[in-house]
Amino acid sequence: MTALALGGVARAESGNLPVLFDKQERLPGADLSSIPRVRFLMSVDFPPFNFTDQDGRLVGFHVDLAREICAQLKIESKCQVQALPFDELEAALELGEGEAVMSGVASTSDLRKSFSFTRPYLLLPARFAVSKASKLEGQSAATALTGKKVGVVANSRHEAMLKSFFPNVAPTGFAGYEPMYEALKTGKVDAVFADSLRLPFWVAGTASENCCAMFDGPYMSDKFLGEGLSIMTVDPENKLVPAFDQALAALSRNGRLEEIYRRYFPYGLF
Repeated sequence: MTALALGGVARAESGNLPVLFDKQERLPGADLSSIPRVRFLMSVDFPPFNFTDQDGRLVGFHVDLAREICAQLKIESKCQVQALPFDELEAALELGEGEAVMSGVASTSDLRKSFSFTRPYLLLPARFAVSKASKLEGQSAATALTGKKVGVVANSRHEAMLKSFFPNVAPTGFAGYEPMYEALKTGKVDAVFADSLRLPFWVAGTASENCCAMFDGPYMSDKFLGEGLSIMTVDPENKLVPAFDQALAALSRNGRLEEIYRRYFPYGLF
């Protein structure tokens, strides 16, 4: 997958999951034999990453990925997955109630003061969706949406990104996703700009009433969208992060990461 520079934003060609690990790079890894237990902490309210199924079991992309990491490292007997409220994850990790957090956490300068992070394993880009009734000329958002009303959640990172990188569109802010979607369905806006986690599910679902289609992109920007999802740890001996990175690289290269991604994101993020 290639990324094209577009005024500071990366526009990725639609297709498979981007490979975030260089195929030629050999990561050192680490010996985890002295670590008695590896508990992955995650929330229960972040579908399709982590959620409870009808039987009350914790399932999702992160659950399957944690198991694959443990299998890759051959430490299945040491691995556990534990669910906690999202706002308790950091404190639980600091108190030693778990060894890693996998719950949609992106590294920040503040978090790096207390925690260590793996390399990103998944990006969450931004996407456009357009009304099928809109008459657009051109295949790129930069040209086809010039002068068009584009809905976006007000005061969000997506609004800031839209205004910065697509100055020729007419942003229209909404208080949330539902009123924005309704405006697209009823033709009050020609397009919407939002995260690729929610938007493809809505477009493909019954709520959209087949009104709309995904358009152009996806678009990625470290400045506005962050570096991607990572595993957060307390790792004073510098063992967990190298081991996790090595496992993630292997899963990326052998196709297992792509397989898990396809299982939980059937409409794709990219």
